[in-house]
Amino acid sequence: MTKKQLLPSYKIAFAVLVLVTIVAQLSHSLQQSGFSIVNFFSYFTIESNLFGVTMLLLSAYYLVSRKKPDTQLDSLRGAATLYMVVTGIVYNLLLAHINVQITLPWVNTVLHQIFPVVMLLDWLIDPPKRTISTKQALRWLSYPLLYAAYTLIRGPLAHRWYPYPFINAAQHGYARVLLNCVVLAITVFVLAVIVRSLPKLTRAKLKS
Repeated sequence: MTKKQLLPSYKIAFAVLVLVTIVAQLSHSLQQSGFSIVNFFSYFTIESNLFGVTMLLLSAYYLVSRKKPDTQLDSLRGAATLYMVVTGIVYNLLLAHINVQITLPWVNTVLHQIFPVVMLLDWLIDPPKRTISTKQALRWLSYPLLYAAYTLIRGPLAHRWYPYPFINAAQHGYARVLLNCVVLAITVFVLAVIVRSLPKLTRAKLKS
């Protein structure tokens, strides 16, 4: 199998794996009393994984069809990679022993450990055709910031429900949560710069 055939094949395979994983967890959770489907889809993990799936399928489509990809696709793929890297790092450092409604162990492994690595490797194996500018990388921060705002606004309206402890204003107060958000924003910014630079650094190393 050539590289041109292998690239879309693994993209589609992992996209299907993640979709099946999310559906399996959703089906399992629907059997539990008091389960909220809105809460389920309000987790950064679920949203970032679904976004990553979308980007894998889109990039696979352009590879198979041999159509020229949209000029924004590379930037969106970079954003999806960043969000999955954030998902993997934050979960494994801060949330590994905390209930985040992922009750099936294998689902947790796929969404928090396997897929973040897959997205990062995909970014390196199938690098963007165009160099991602710093301005584009900064735009990647818009979603995490909007997610934080959505969570803090919805929390009091959803019976003081917050998906993660570090953004739980009911437990820690808004001052502490704001500080946590600032620290996370700086961390995400640093990771965005790294993700943006990785393909260029990889190319340079291969040429040397």
